[in-house]
Amino acid sequence: MPVSEKLQNAWDKAENELIKGNDPDAALSTLRSLAWDSCEDAVQRAKTLSLAGNIYVIKADLDAPSRKANLKRAYKNYSNALKLDPKSKETLRERGKLTSIMDQEGISIGQSFQVLDNGSPTPMGLLVGLVAILLLLSSVKVIADYAADSPSSASQATMQISYVPNGLDENSRTTATIVIDLYSEDAPNHVENFADHSRSGNYDATIFHRIIDNFMIQGGDFESGTGSGGYAHNWYGYCNGDSEDSSSACPQTSWTVGDEANNGRNHVPGALSMAKTNAENTGGSQFFIVPEDSNPSHLDGVHTVFGQVSSGLSSVTDISNVETGDSDRPVYEVRLLSVVISA
Repeated sequence: MPVSEKLQNAWDKAENELIKGNDPDAALSTLRSLAWDSCEDAVQRAKTLSLAGNIYVIKADLDAPSRKANLKRAYKNYSNALKLDPKSKETLRERGKLTSIMDQEGISIGQSFQVLDNGSPTPMGLLVGLVAILLLLSSVKVIADYAADSPSSASQATMQISYVPNGLDENSRTTATIVIDLYSEDAPNHVENFADHSRSGNYDATIFHRIIDNFMIQGGDFESGTGSGGYAHNWYGYCNGDSEDSSSACPQTSWTVGDEANNGRNHVPGALSMAKTNAENTGGSQFFIVPEDSNPSHLDGVHTVFGQVSSGLSSVTDISNVETGDSDRPVYEVRLLSVVISA
């Protein structure tokens, strides 16, 4: 399909913001909003995601403290682009170059990392060996030091959500910023799971697939976008809700999080909670947020509340009022553009 003038202008604007303005964040914002909204097919969406990947690589070079996170986001964008357009030679080439860089710097891709390269240990392989030795010498000290330095701590999440307010059309699409305080002490596994999905970019460019006025807005299905997919980022001892001793007995797509619902946190307006089936311990990646005009107390002690909106609750309520169709699915996509975690 030919590229529309509107989409080409959005791509050009992002390029100018990056090259002339030296502002990768502005360029990413343009791709997430103007460009993405102007895409008309999978190939155009794939190119937009690939361009975002390029920008994250550049951002990694400019921001040393966040280099690892930005390279991972770049990889995630390239991978998502290839899901939409598997034959893109340019994206395959860029992801290949990035994979080499990440391997050289010992940055893991997804759930695994490369220990050997042509029989020689990679930097990550050497690190694994060193950690193993240190664990043998002083396991308690090493574990304590690792926990103290772990980057997985999280206290706040900032969401960028694109939606069309009720009664308007696609030309009136707007973007809201939602800030959520996370309950790391009251629901540590749920917060860790949500934060790791966010840092891995799994929530980027996904949708809120189920919205019910006066109840909640639900998203987080990065697999299918229908409410049938998603799984825990890490292994928490549960396979589709059943306790298992080892992850080797359970495919990753069946990993779930054990309930932490009896933590004293309730489903008040602004609550961030884990979506799951009726069975216990079946939370994966999906979540929901309670708007201002809802107080679903019947979910207390059943679903785990692991955060609270501290800014942007009125936008959550506005989103809960959007026009919906079959299966409570929004007529105009409600898009979760990004989730940024801060410690």
